[in-house]
Amino acid sequence: MLVATIWIAGTENLPIRDPDAFIPGYFRMPLIVLAAILTDIVPRAVRRSGGRMRELPAAWSEVVAERWQRSHWMFALSGMAAWYLTYATFRNLKSFVPFVNHNNYDDELASIDKFMFFGRDPADLMHDVLGTGVTAQLMSAVYLVWIFLVPVSIAVALVWTRHNRAGSWYVTAVAFDWMLGAVIYLLAPTVGPIYSDADEFTDLPHTYATWLSEKLLDDRVAVLADPWDSGTLQTIAAFASLHCGIMMTICLVAHLVSLPRWLRITAWVFLAMTCLSTVYLGWHFFVDVLAGLALGTVGVWLGALATGNRVGLRPRLKVEERELEPAASPASL
Repeated sequence: MLVATIWIAGTENLPIRDPDAFIPGYFRMPLIVLAAILTDIVPRAVRRSGGRMRELPAAWSEVVAERWQRSHWMFALSGMAAWYLTYATFRNLKSFVPFVNHNNYDDELASIDKFMFFGRDPADLMHDVLGTGVTAQLMSAVYLVWIFLVPVSIAVALVWTRHNRAGSWYVTAVAFDWMLGAVIYLLAPTVGPIYSDADEFTDLPHTYATWLSEKLLDDRVAVLADPWDSGTLQTIAAFASLHCGIMMTICLVAHLVSLPRWLRITAWVFLAMTCLSTVYLGWHFFVDVLAGLALGTVGVWLGALATGNRVGLRPRLKVEERELEPAASPASL
């Protein structure tokens, strides 16, 4: 992805930018890593010291010695670095789409959606059935939660868990999701119903999703006008839905590594809510959702092959003998 980013940027005379312009990635990422590490150490040290300040330094040293051996430092830090590089290049490749491929396939996807729903637009149908008041606020909240869920899940996989096979599988699968998503964006550009058929969503109240859609459109207009002076990236691309794709990856990995039942059920419920919200709010066509689910499934399979979590070509978590201790089981943190 890095090679593709550099090559396209050079060919199309486009800038490569830090995707987190508000708080630069070189500053933001170390903060995230530090916060995750402290969240792993501090509660355990406080509990072990019984809340007594005099015993806290010794408890801290014990926790660090037990949980942060050199091998795990290497695993967590290299994983974070690789994850952020993949994320940053994905965001840049997504921004390059309008310059690389000038086609737009929103009309075709809208036609497929209406064919599948017997002539009705699925978003319009949802508005009629579910209403456009409280439901809009709920759907917007689901979308907002997803934005925070992904970095938190990455922190769990790389920093807090001690089942490195499971953690590397998940992070690698998400990386494949981004890679596959970038390829599809470049091959089949779309902007999504909220932009291609904006009148369909004027009946929705103003929510966080409304504000976000307006901001993303402003960024796109600025980048298309002058990518060098815009100071930002454009991030509008609908097919396939990576919101649904990455949630599908989360659900499948949770199942395949045998996380607690309540976590798996919660993940599947949130996947369903994500699929509904992304169509309801107009971010994606229904066919985008189907493509996203397929993409997320393929990402899990490729991640399994890449990390050795397989039997033949069948995904299966590989457990080393040293990982069989209760404190390092797939469900433990």
